[in-house]
Amino acid sequence: MSLLAADIGNAHTVLGLLEDGEVVDHWRVSTDERRTADEWGVLLRGLLETQEDAVTGVAVCATVPSVLNAWREMLAAQFPDVPRVIVEPGVRTGVPIVVDNPREVGTDRIINALAAASDYSGPAIVVDFGGTATTFDVVDAAGRYVGGAITPGIEISLDALSRGGAQPADGRVSSARAA
Repeated sequence: MSLLAADIGNAHTVLGLLEDGEVVDHWRVSTDERRTADEWGVLLRGLLETQEDAVTGVAVCATVPSVLNAWREMLAAQFPDVPRVIVEPGVRTGVPIVVDNPREVGTDRIINALAAASDYSGPAIVVDFGGTATTFDVVDAAGRYVGGAITPGIEISLDALSRGGAQPADGRVSSARAA
């Protein structure tokens, strides 16, 4: 009796297998928009190995629409009888979203707010350090998502620094810049 949870981000997809609310296994794979539903299925079955029959539910949140579409197709083919929840605009999570346009809030940010509200009962600021983006999200004392901010992530910041800085980010001086 296990829940397969998937957080599909811009750079990585994080997968976890949970039993009774505890993570019993987890993986991080690259998110490749070119990966087909069949490839996701092969990858997932390889990771789950002997545990795939134990999967009794699937929960997915994604920030990459094309990958989410591949996942929908893969889940329908590989896990047709397994109940699933795909967090997307309109899905009730139990966290009220108190912003001008709730549909503009990424599902990853809603799930982070849900975890903070559930685990810490608010108020809280959730910081998610991703490669593409670092997000700051605020949960008030009533457990509501009340807003946040997005900044460039670690990988994007390092790329910009190495391209635009006077000295490369790795500390070496390039011959072109030294001249």
